Amino acid sequence: MAIVVVCVLLGIGWTLTRSKVYAADANGYVTTSSSDDNSALASVNDSLAKSKATSFLELAKGRQVAQRVIDDLKLTDSPSDLVTKIQATQPTDTVLIKIVARAGTPELAQGLADAWVTALSDEIDLILDPEDKGIAPVRMIPVQAAALPTAPISPDPVRNIGLALVLGLLLGLGYAVLRGSFDRRLRSKKEVEDKFKVAVVGQIPDAQVLKRQVSGLSQLAVDADTKVQGQAPSSEAFRKLRTNLTYMDVDNPPRVIVVSSPLPGDGKSTVASNLVAAIERSGQPVVLVDGDLRRPMVASSLGLVEGVGLTDVLTGKISVEEALQRIPGHDNLRVLAAGSIPPNPSELLGSQAMRNLLNRLSQNAMVVIDAPPLLPVTDGAILAARTDGALIVISANKTKDHHLESALESLSQVDARTLGVIVNRVPRRGKVLGYGSYGGYGGYGTYGGYGTYGSYGSYSATPTADDAAAEQPKRRGTRAAR
Repeated sequence: MAIVVVCVLLGIGWTLTRSKVYAADANGYVTTSSSDDNSALASVNDSLAKSKATSFLELAKGRQVAQRVIDDLKLTDSPSDLVTKIQATQPTDTVLIKIVARAGTPELAQGLADAWVTALSDEIDLILDPEDKGIAPVRMIPVQAAALPTAPISPDPVRNIGLALVLGLLLGLGYAVLRGSFDRRLRSKKEVEDKFKVAVVGQIPDAQVLKRQVSGLSQLAVDADTKVQGQAPSSEAFRKLRTNLTYMDVDNPPRVIVVSSPLPGDGKSTVASNLVAAIERSGQPVVLVDGDLRRPMVASSLGLVEGVGLTDVLTGKISVEEALQRIPGHDNLRVLAAGSIPPNPSELLGSQAMRNLLNRLSQNAMVVIDAPPLLPVTDGAILAARTDGALIVISANKTKDHHLESALESLSQVDARTLGVIVNRVPRRGKVLGYGSYGGYGGYGTYGGYGTYGSYGSYSATPTADDAAAEQPKRRGTRAAR
């Protein structure tokens, strides 16, 4: 549509900047000097006149005739330039010569046409009767003077704008076809399900409440229902996601879930945080574990203590009860931050200590793990292989099909279960997913230019006590326990 609008505007602009051109036409009649009434001879004379008229057309375009007109009208044009403003034609099967003159004013066009017919007649007489004895066998007589034009023939607004519209439609269609052929971004839920035969278990709308605020803290969507007007669709999307997880396997629902994404920047941490909040609202105890030991985001985005967490529990520095933290207003939700950033995150996440921890946490609550992206590093796949499955978060109209394909393959290679895909940042208007681009993301090594490991410094904090033992358990073993 933008291309069409631009083409139409260019057509209008071109039309408005063109000089007006007027056209006038005058006719000359080619006849023979014989006046014999004999029908046979009259037919011969008519044929002669027609053949001569054809010859006179070339003479009408000559510089000699143009010079006569220049002298007659006292013009400043050169003969060659003036010839370009004249069109001489012979109507089919007639002895007429039609002269069409074009000029910038109606008066000049009319005078030019009449003068051209007169000049052509004089030139024919000079050629066929150079001594002016009146014995020329064929003559041309001006028979119809030019009428004064009332409207310009150029520019034609309707024609120009119509052509611009057609051109814009063709260019726009061509651009759309090329873009559709080369653009590999995933655009709809149906496209994901048809291409990869994997269920889309959630579609999260693009909302301001899900974005990190200036203070660096994110607001949970379920907490924004009564605080931020117009944000209910966001919280409802997470409730639907929670419901889909519940009905995914009614007899044996997943208890330990990994939330990851193909590449950095898809909003996996935000989705994980809001998912556990939605689960907690249903009355079920839930634990959010920040398993991203390269670039942890959960604690900082929720305003919790960042210095202690998962790595400290796995290395035996503190107990899990001491490391678990609360979020005000969410009594059944606990958060296990990442803790200190280790030099060997993959080995730590794949350790027996990690298995034992997940098994212990899942005895009393549902566990959701915010894992690193699947393509830059192997951490997410390692975690998924030791849990009940993984949810893959993709960005609406940003994630490319081969990125999701590679992420699914990385899970398949370690025999991990893909629970489904979550389409994040879906535009509020329409079903077409919006545009975006992902930039660098430090902390995950290098994958197709997506950042390198960075230094984050160290943290110190006092752990918060946990009372998870008082919560009502919902029993089910994890893959780690089995």
